[in-house]
Amino acid sequence: MGLTRALLLALVTAGLLAPAAAQPIPSVPIAGARQDEDARLLALLNSFARAQEALDPLGAVARGDNSNPAQLQRLFSDELDAARRAELRRELALIGRINRAGLSPERQLSYDAFQLETREALGWLSPDILALTAVRPFNHFGGLHEDFPALIGPGGSLPYRDEREYRRNLALLRAFPVVLDRAVVRFRQGVDSDVVETRLTTANMIAQLDEILAQPAEDSVFAAPLVEMPETIPSARQALIRADWLETVRGDVLPAYRRLRQFLAEEYLPAARAEPGLAAMKGGAGLYRRLILRHTTLPLEPGTVHALGLSEVIRIQAEMEQVKAALGFKGTLSAFFNHIRTDPRFHPKTAEELAEGYAAVARAVDAQLPRFFTRQPRGQMTIAAYPASRGKFEAGGSYSLGSADGRRPGTFYFNTYDLESRFRSGVTTLYLHEGIPGHHFQTSLAQQDQSLPDFQRFGDNAAYVEGWALYAETLGYEMGLYKDQLQHWGTLDDEMLRAMRLVVDTGLHAKGWSRSQAVAYMLANSGMGRSDAEAEVDRYIANPGQALSYKIGALTIQRLRREAETALGPRFDLKAFHEQVLGSGVLPLPVLEAKIRRWIDESSRG
Repeated sequence: MGLTRALLLALVTAGLLAPAAAQPIPSVPIAGARQDEDARLLALLNSFARAQEALDPLGAVARGDNSNPAQLQRLFSDELDAARRAELRRELALIGRINRAGLSPERQLSYDAFQLETREALGWLSPDILALTAVRPFNHFGGLHEDFPALIGPGGSLPYRDEREYRRNLALLRAFPVVLDRAVVRFRQGVDSDVVETRLTTANMIAQLDEILAQPAEDSVFAAPLVEMPETIPSARQALIRADWLETVRGDVLPAYRRLRQFLAEEYLPAARAEPGLAAMKGGAGLYRRLILRHTTLPLEPGTVHALGLSEVIRIQAEMEQVKAALGFKGTLSAFFNHIRTDPRFHPKTAEELAEGYAAVARAVDAQLPRFFTRQPRGQMTIAAYPASRGKFEAGGSYSLGSADGRRPGTFYFNTYDLESRFRSGVTTLYLHEGIPGHHFQTSLAQQDQSLPDFQRFGDNAAYVEGWALYAETLGYEMGLYKDQLQHWGTLDDEMLRAMRLVVDTGLHAKGWSRSQAVAYMLANSGMGRSDAEAEVDRYIANPGQALSYKIGALTIQRLRREAETALGPRFDLKAFHEQVLGSGVLPLPVLEAKIRRWIDESSRG
């Protein structure tokens, strides 16, 4: 899915319907007719992407488009919800006129994936679902009150090259208080209907607002664009821009933040629910099932996911016991968790040592790639440490996508901040996940394939995207990278986190677990520190179901590979399997599964 659809699906929690039943393909297809039908479908999908952009004011800001302040003010409005709903219905009606049987196999995948995702989005714009979601417009995890200042600030997506751009961006800043006031209206509707956030997330939002409001206008996050203004703007004009900008911050933006803060503290917090899980909220149990469907793209029951997580934790612990013994430790697994946290030999001494570790893994992986893949992305991937100013606020690593033409390389970033908290054991698995053959391979190959519609080229369906990256970590076994027992421990440690997420997320939202119970489970079954475990649990409380996508996606790809290996025997080609998984861009897991099974059937006959 492209940026527009990704943001739409992020703004509306979505459910999953069964894909359209495949119609029989004519045994003697007519090439010209098939090409015409493919072209019709692609033209429709392209027009749908543009229509969605027009209904995505936040996406316009994120893309750096010439954003319309009046459009931005439509966020959190019934009018925008109705317009999106009408557009999705129109799209489904139009795509329904396409003769699926007349499409090529690749475009049948596009047809099925688009129908499935659009029905998903439409389902979550229904009144019964909006009654549970729209009245909780954001919380402390990825809330617009925190994200918008960063979005329009330097380093975000909006340019600040001349006075015209400053004035255009100032107009967006002036429009934002209306968005916050609309959010208050939605929150208040939730209080009236008894559909509210947790006390934890509400208190965290208030703390975030207090931090923002503690700074004077000239030192606030909103004034960041004024710190370094282009020399091409005359000093007198700079002074005028600065005065107008700070007047807006003082007179419009900060008062709106104070109104939001006052409402949350005085009206909302007393009404917020004490229990962290969705099951304690009116309609929450059903909503959680639909969120599982949305984030995994599979119709899974919470109890099934919970049991799967428990079994994975047991399996991984058994492997951890073996690696612990291979590393020469005689005590319990719990004692080893503490040992590896505190023993300096498990931590890099210098940033250079960490950089050399990632470079060595990269060389080893590059030498192995021809065994696993038929093609590689255009352009290179660079390895770099986060800038010093970012390290404190970043994860251990991440991937930044390069350009579609391959001219700007993708970048694997690693973190050198607080080296004593970094682990040498995690070098291999982090590189495989974020870099090659994980996110760099998957995202680059997709976006560089211009034959795909945008929603497949630029999609961020986590079950597929994160599922592939977690699956990519497991390729380290076949590459021989985990013969080093320290690196073997590192990949098990990362896999344990993803397995615990299945247990803890469902425990919180379906089984009535408390926050302290969830934190205790993570501390008992991993080497995480308390602050990290608390941050993870708070993420699951604020964003139910999302953390399930990693492990569910990876397990699905692993299962499909086993099915192919069993069915094809000596005819199984791992490179061909990987091409099937990656070759159509981002797909919902049911569509990917149908594709792989068709490939298995064709390969069996071929």
